[in-house]
Amino acid sequence: MDAFSPILTPVGLAAFLFFLLRLSLSHLNTTQTTKQPRPLPPGPVALPVLGNVHQLPQMYQEQTFAEWGKQYGEVVYAKIFQRPVLILNTLRAAQELLEKKSSNFSDRPRLILLAELMGWDNVVTHLKMGERHKRHRKWMHDNFQTKSALDGYRTVQLRETYTFLAGLLDTPADFLSHINRWSTGIIMDITYGHQIASLEDPYSRLAHQTTTETVRGGSPGSMLVDFFPLLKELPAWGPGAGFKRNAFRIRALVEELMNAPYELVRSQIAAGTARPSFTASLLEETFARGGPTAEEADDIKGAAGAIFAAGSETTVTVLSNVLLALVMHPEAFARAQAEMDRVVGRARVPDLDDRGSLPYLDAVLAEVLRWRCPVPLAIPHNTRTEDSWNGFRIPGDTMVVPNCWNMTQDPAAYPAPHAFRPERWLEMDPATADARHPRRIVFGFGRRLCPGREFAEANVWLAAAGLVALFDVRAPAGVDVAGEYHSGFVSQPKPFACEIRPRGADCADLIEKARTALAV
Repeated sequence: MDAFSPILTPVGLAAFLFFLLRLSLSHLNTTQTTKQPRPLPPGPVALPVLGNVHQLPQMYQEQTFAEWGKQYGEVVYAKIFQRPVLILNTLRAAQELLEKKSSNFSDRPRLILLAELMGWDNVVTHLKMGERHKRHRKWMHDNFQTKSALDGYRTVQLRETYTFLAGLLDTPADFLSHINRWSTGIIMDITYGHQIASLEDPYSRLAHQTTTETVRGGSPGSMLVDFFPLLKELPAWGPGAGFKRNAFRIRALVEELMNAPYELVRSQIAAGTARPSFTASLLEETFARGGPTAEEADDIKGAAGAIFAAGSETTVTVLSNVLLALVMHPEAFARAQAEMDRVVGRARVPDLDDRGSLPYLDAVLAEVLRWRCPVPLAIPHNTRTEDSWNGFRIPGDTMVVPNCWNMTQDPAAYPAPHAFRPERWLEMDPATADARHPRRIVFGFGRRLCPGREFAEANVWLAAAGLVALFDVRAPAGVDVAGEYHSGFVSQPKPFACEIRPRGADCADLIEKARTALAV
């Protein structure tokens, strides 16, 4: 979905132009009466009303921001209509502002489309700073950042990975469906204690449809209604309100996604049949005092929904990128496979215990995150009060956009950034490799750092290791895989051709043997 697609037809346009006139007069009055003690960071010249909107393309805006960075510097000041926007084009700038000044740079802008219209208003990724955000972060920390919690998920991770590998044996052409089922299976079990047999599972289909429609619906903080809140009041039946009708359609899916699995867990707890899960543990705490209040129930639903929404779509994208990289770069796949055979052998499926002994595979996964940044512009941050950087003034209530894509393409940190070179990570000393690892970029910054990053990395490692160990992957003969990507909040690869074949007749037996050992 284009970030600034035209959504206004004649009636709405008249109202919209009236808003622009008011804003223009306000801008002129402010310009005449307000003195700025310090200069704003450099950036492209903004028009009085439009700001820099006219300079933004409808797609791949991260590339335009990168070009601005070359001209104006690593921190660029711009305006989207009258909204001040700070674009951070380097990891250094992101760390100095979003991490070192996290108390001021960790808020969220008002996300009208996603939170207020679509209904994603109770998920930690969209919550503004405050007690509710702290409560959700604590739940996430307790369930995804302690060793005991992560160790407790290993059985689920292995089981779903073995199911994924078995699916590739049966129907390799459906690899994207198997990737979706794998990701959904892990998240649904961890979050709700629900095991799915296939993507035809009703909860799985609901979850997949909801996240897909949300991503297509627009990027956080980038739609026209996010900059002109009065557009939210347009009647849904009226001209120019198609965005609102679409948002309400998605809102119904979001509500069902939040409510249906929550009620399933609640009924299972009452019947004494609930399996261990994130939602069950939070609900059980409330039953000691009579059950959750309406506010607690909304918080639990939102926290669980955040795990699914944040953990499924991006994980699917990353593993799809891994497969694409292996298809496009057979020399990297051959080297990863040779390392796997040397370290693990051909008599078993690799486990997380093998991770430390497979440095080249880790290098491949690091390079995939760098080569194809899964969320190019992240979710925007927002300043709470006026601040400064390198002598420049940063206004309060400024939207802050980390250009994660450009950070992963920085030639100073990654020579020949457009080349896929896993070897670059083995050529660095350990301290440099750690400092430049894309996990420091793609999982966010400061108080918005993804709490499930270790869990997500382990999931991708297991699936990739099994793929390398058991299968040969290549482009079909005579097919040139271009590796093109959709523009959007999540940078998903466009459909690509891929041949996946088992390396030997014993692959099915190896998977079954691993499953049997897991069940003991």
